[in-house]
Amino acid sequence: MSILILAEHHDGALAGATAHVVAATKAIGGDIDVLVAGEGVAAIAEAAARLEGVNRVRVADNAAYAHQLAEPMSALINELAGDYGHVLAAASTTGKNVLPRVAALRDVAQISEIIAVESPDTFKRPIYAGNAIATVQSEDALKVITVRTTGFDACPDRGSEGGSAGVEAVDFVADNSQSTFIKEELAQSDRPELGAAKVVISGGRGMGNGDNFTLLEGIADKLGAAVGASRAAVDAGFVPNDMQVGQTGKIVAPELYIAVGISGAIQHLAGMKDSKVIVAINKDEEAPIFQVADYGLVADLFEALPELEQKL
Repeated sequence: MSILILAEHHDGALAGATAHVVAATKAIGGDIDVLVAGEGVAAIAEAAARLEGVNRVRVADNAAYAHQLAEPMSALINELAGDYGHVLAAASTTGKNVLPRVAALRDVAQISEIIAVESPDTFKRPIYAGNAIATVQSEDALKVITVRTTGFDACPDRGSEGGSAGVEAVDFVADNSQSTFIKEELAQSDRPELGAAKVVISGGRGMGNGDNFTLLEGIADKLGAAVGASRAAVDAGFVPNDMQVGQTGKIVAPELYIAVGISGAIQHLAGMKDSKVIVAINKDEEAPIFQVADYGLVADLFEALPELEQKL
C-alpha cells in the first residue's frame, strides 16, 4: 500500500506541519511518498526527503503550481492518485483548500481533521467543538484525509548523516483556466507564527480594548511567544482575526498556553485544550477556563500582567 502526502511550504521552506502529517501516515503503515508542488522547490524537496519514514519525494516544479491554487493542485493529485490508497495533507488553509476538491474529483468522501489512526481505514476525529470524538471508517478505494497536526508529534529529520529519500520529477502540468492568482497579503511579525509557537499568550474580552494587548506583547517578547486572542476579542475589533484561537480560528497546542481575560467558552477551548501546560488569569473565579487550566490566577489582569512582566 502506498500513501501520498501533500507537502506544505511557505517562502521557500518546508512547513513544519508536513512532519506531523508524516507521523500520522506512519501510523497508517505503507510506503510514504511526499508530493512537493510549486515553482523553484528543489530545496523544499530536499528537506522533505530527509523526513524519517519518507520513501520517495515526487516534485512537480512548474509555474502552474507557483501559488498552490486549488484547481491545478487538485488536478495534479487526481492525476497521481491512481497509484495510492490514501492522500493526506495538514488541516491547514492549504489542505482544506485542495483536498476537498481532490475528493470530489475522485467521487469519494473526505475524512477531515483526524487526531488518531485506529487502522488503515479507521480514524478518530473531533466533533461538536471537540466535546465528542467520532470514530469513522471509510470503504472508499481512495482515502482522502486532512490531519489535525496538534494530534501527532512531528517525525524527526534524518539529518545530513541519516540519508534521504529518492527524489523524482513529475512531468504532468495541470491546465488551469478556472482561477488566476491576483495577490496575497501576509501579516508580518517578528514573533513566532501562532500555529507553530512553543509558547502562546492570548487575550480575551477582559482586555477591554486593543491598546491593552500591549500588556501581552511585553510578556510575549520575554518568552519568545506568539500572541493570540479569543473570538470575543476579535469580534469586538480589538485585534485582527488572524490572531484568533479556537474552533473557527487557529488550533494550537504549544508547550505553554497563557489565557488572559478569557472566560473559556467551548469554542475557544476546542482550539487550545491540547496545550501541554495551560495557565489562566481571570478575575472571575467561576470562569470555565479554570476547569482546563493547570495553573489558575484569580486576579485583575491589569495588575497581574505588569507584575508578571517585571518578574520575568
